[in-house]
Amino acid sequence: MCNLNKDIGPMKVLFMVWFSVVSLLSVGVNAADIDDIVGKSEVVVVKSARVGAKVALSGTVIPHRQVTLTAQMPGQVELVAGEEGDRFNEGEKLVALDEDVLLAKKSEAEAALLSAYSQEYNARAQWQRELASPNAEGNSMMGGLPSMMSMMTDPVTNMTGKRDTSVERRANITRQRTMVDQARSNISQGQSKIRQIDSKLSDAKSYAPFDGVIIKKMVEQGDTIQPGTPLVMFADTSRLQLAVEVPARHMPALSEGMIVRAKLDVNETRIKARVAKIYPMANARSHTVTVKFDIPPGVPAAPGMYAVVYVPDATAKIADLPVIPSSSIIQRGSLPGVYVVNDQGQMELRLIRLGERLNGDTVSVLSGLKVGEKVSVRAQEN
Repeated sequence: MCNLNKDIGPMKVLFMVWFSVVSLLSVGVNAADIDDIVGKSEVVVVKSARVGAKVALSGTVIPHRQVTLTAQMPGQVELVAGEEGDRFNEGEKLVALDEDVLLAKKSEAEAALLSAYSQEYNARAQWQRELASPNAEGNSMMGGLPSMMSMMTDPVTNMTGKRDTSVERRANITRQRTMVDQARSNISQGQSKIRQIDSKLSDAKSYAPFDGVIIKKMVEQGDTIQPGTPLVMFADTSRLQLAVEVPARHMPALSEGMIVRAKLDVNETRIKARVAKIYPMANARSHTVTVKFDIPPGVPAAPGMYAVVYVPDATAKIADLPVIPSSSIIQRGSLPGVYVVNDQGQMELRLIRLGERLNGDTVSVLSGLKVGEKVSVRAQEN
């Protein structure tokens, strides 16, 4: 036999092809020769692990937070700050409506409020004058003569019952006091109207509720909209989640904080997802419960992508199954296999049926292997 330790690539490839054909024909090959052919390899003993059945459920990648901003008032769109994918910080303006009509109304309300302040000032002055100097206006017109005459006539008219000057005085004071109250009411109405306009001016602008990106824009500059019209969809994509509708029969096996396996529809990327939130109520039609799973940061995912989540099957029993390293699996078309050391110490290829992928880069085996058998692990290439 020639020395295979030397760097003779073509001969080594030919030898490997010969070895594969012999294995497929179930012809035994000495384990020592296998080490010479394969190179750096090792033999491991098949162990067992308690494995429960898993159910593959479809899910969708969603942002951690997402809102749809809608119009709060009618108007014409004056500004859309960005396009899909543009990032904004919390508090930055996203959409603005035309404010010319509202600003004109506010100017009118401010002028009315200023007039109400003047009326209140005048009414208060008249009231204070009535308190300090009754009939002061008539006295000033006739040089104080009515006041001198009233000093003589008022007692007589009060005694005869034709007049009651005390009642007249209270009525005059009350009238002046009422004018003050009316002026104050006008001020309050003016202030309220300005606050209403300010609120509408605030509703004419939509701001970013948190740091995030625009994921969908529903209006363009110049559009005329009504209250309730969707403007933009805004989301925080720094954290992603998986939204899955889990059948109610599988819910007993899930709990918040639990780690499950998932597969993204991007290069078959496999990740571990954590149960973040379990909705308290099932859907009355589909009889499923919405469950959200946290995705690790840095994975190649984006909102809207398809994913598969493997959740425990609460209706299945837990079984002890053989488990082997993933590096021991050899793909022969669509059928996986492993090299097993038989009772004669020879290496043979055996086809197996794989189960689920477990932690630590191991895979469960449903059929084709037994616990305690020895399998070959391929060497890792540098």
